[in-house]
Amino acid sequence: LARLWLGLGAKESFRAMAKSGREVDAQSVAAFTVLKRAVELDSESRYQQALVCYQEGIDLLMQVLRGTKDDTKKSNLRKQITGYMDRAEIVKKYLDQEKEDGKYHEQIKIEENATGFSYESLFQKYLNETVTEVWIQDPYIRQIHQLYNFLRFCEMLIKKPCKVKTIHLLTSLDEGSGKQQQSSGLQEIKESLQNHGVLLEIEYSSSVHDREIRFNNGWMIKIGRGLDYFKKP
Repeated sequence: LARLWLGLGAKESFRAMAKSGREVDAQSVAAFTVLKRAVELDSESRYQQALVCYQEGIDLLMQVLRGTKDDTKKSNLRKQITGYMDRAEIVKKYLDQEKEDGKYHEQIKIEENATGFSYESLFQKYLNETVTEVWIQDPYIRQIHQLYNFLRFCEMLIKKPCKVKTIHLLTSLDEGSGKQQQSSGLQEIKESLQNHGVLLEIEYSSSVHDREIRFNNGWMIKIGRGLDYFKKP
């Protein structure tokens, strides 16, 4: 899917950009850097991430176009934007079909000390106005920082475009000194969500081990470390 397009002009665009590198401003460099990353992801069949980069890069390139006065440069920019938009549309249609067929699968690996992996950046693309119910299975929503992680995840769920009305949490009960802290923390989150018209249902199980998140629009996320993939403060 990607290699054919790479051979038909993407590489030439970057060569041309490199030759005139001294002439382009910082915004142009930023745009082509993002688009170069989009092409790399595209060639690696990481289409969802590629699409995000295409969209961001195209938006940056449109800003460059609006600030360009030279007619020749404007014409070249329009051609490049059209090429990237056409490719982004092909990728989008491919992903939409994969999702419709129930074949879509994406694996994201978060390296040690990596940044930029907020809940929004990971989950937002799976959330839309059809999401009204969410199931969270995570055995470790116990300690203070884990309770804060869960709170932040819930905050994301009640933002637009979601219309979440019910959140189900299946976790394990802290049998040690943190039992009261866990219980009172979850109760406080439950009361806070009620103020936003959202019901939080909490269930405890001593046998829960797997970590997953399900949305009622059909998406399921298997998440290795659960919500607790951030380092402790």
